[in-house]
Amino acid sequence: MPPTFPLPRLTSLSHGGGCGCKIAPGVLADLLRRSAAANSFPGLLVGTETSDDAAVYQLNETQAVIATTDFFMPIVDDPFEFGRIAATNALSDVYAMGGTPILALAILGMPIKVLAPETIREILRGGEAVCAEAGIPIAGGHSIDSVEPIYGLAALGLVHPQRLRRNCDAQVNDALILGKPLGVGILSAALKRDRLAGAQYQALIDTATCLNRAGPDLAALPGVHAMTDVTGFGLLGHLLEMCRGARFGARIQMRSIPVLGGVLDLAADGIVTGASTRNWASYGDEVRLPAQLRGAPQALLCDPQTSGGLLVACAPDAADAVLGIFSRHGCTQAAQIGRMTQAPPAVMVDP
Repeated sequence: MPPTFPLPRLTSLSHGGGCGCKIAPGVLADLLRRSAAANSFPGLLVGTETSDDAAVYQLNETQAVIATTDFFMPIVDDPFEFGRIAATNALSDVYAMGGTPILALAILGMPIKVLAPETIREILRGGEAVCAEAGIPIAGGHSIDSVEPIYGLAALGLVHPQRLRRNCDAQVNDALILGKPLGVGILSAALKRDRLAGAQYQALIDTATCLNRAGPDLAALPGVHAMTDVTGFGLLGHLLEMCRGARFGARIQMRSIPVLGGVLDLAADGIVTGASTRNWASYGDEVRLPAQLRGAPQALLCDPQTSGGLLVACAPDAADAVLGIFSRHGCTQAAQIGRMTQAPPAVMVDP
């Protein structure tokens, strides 16, 4: 079993955990529909138009700044690991754009009268540990007294404008490669129900705290056309964003998708997140899933991934190089899961 910690359990203080807290994609799209456009700023290379992972603003011919923020409520009860996971997840947006982080600011909301100061310090220490691993400082931040515990980062990075990789530039016949296995959301649901084995808990921690540092090396490959990271909207949701941006379809194979051990068995036993159901409802008719993949496989494909893997669209002859880069950066379960197609924006899933 996972280790125990002093009460109250962090996960008991939040209505959702990790990237499962995100507003469902359909609801978010409706909320943002009338937002003011930012395309009148010529230096803005990436804004909100394609639901990309971060904003990017060009500074000069060789530098663009990447700006992003990400925060959420606890996905685990260990405060140090919660801090690590939240920080890893926030920095992932910089890596997904092909950039290198340069500094971060902490975002902290805590129920001060409920949690011990030592617990809050451990959350902060976990975030600091990950930023130290990434080679950047946490240079400040902001804190509030909150009903539910919240932690995350605002992160800044740099990228050469020519090495910027957006989520909308995939090409027909591009190979689709996923950097990390799916299932973190389902494992977190099992943790809250005391149904998680010790080895599965360690797999959750190891996956969610593995920095996506492959991003800049992947962006340096001419054959890599598009990147994003798979987080709260699930694999299908983030792949749909890639399809909509490129105005092409995608076809993936369920059998090729890397999965954390025991996850499908847990999903078949009804242990899933509420966010996976909301995600599925948001996809509409843009996903074609055969009947035999309903149930546990569907829940996995919609599972919100906290600090999930990079999803790469690359030329077929670059696929081996992409897998090699992932492996060198510790993402040893990276796998090719499908390809982009000439079809209209939609995802077709084969068994």
